[in-house]
Amino acid sequence: MKPRPEGLFSFRPVGRVRSPFKRPEDIPPPAFAPPGFFDRARGELRVFKKYEPALKDTEGFSHLIVIFVFHQASGSKLQAVPPGQTERRGIFATRSPHRPNPIGLTVVRVLGRRGPVIRVSGLDLVDGTPILDIKPLTERDRPARVRTGWIRT
Repeated sequence: MKPRPEGLFSFRPVGRVRSPFKRPEDIPPPAFAPPGFFDRARGELRVFKKYEPALKDTEGFSHLIVIFVFHQASGSKLQAVPPGQTERRGIFATRSPHRPNPIGLTVVRVLGRRGPVIRVSGLDLVDGTPILDIKPLTERDRPARVRTGWIRT
């Protein structure tokens, strides 16, 4: 298999998110969200029927990584001022949707699955968000120590 030349990648969604959040403004920045807000945020990962066989065994994981498109983001920036901050940060050091490639990822807790639909909590995506891929969260994905750079937790 030959590698693809730079710039010749294309992706098709494998599904869409069903979420209580209709607009990006409905989702508070994590630093400003009330305690437990995202734990209570529930929704669904609705995979297109032709990809349903790819969901086999996903219900055995407690958490999934969802790779998605920031479909409502307009334009990209190389730096941004994160919510509640005054200093500009490099876009790759933020969770901003205004990226050179509007791709994001989030981790959700699996509540259950029925057919092509996975019920989840911890959702921080707007309704209709295109899903590019779903991966299981494993112990390897959870380092013992994490440095959070400029972000204070």
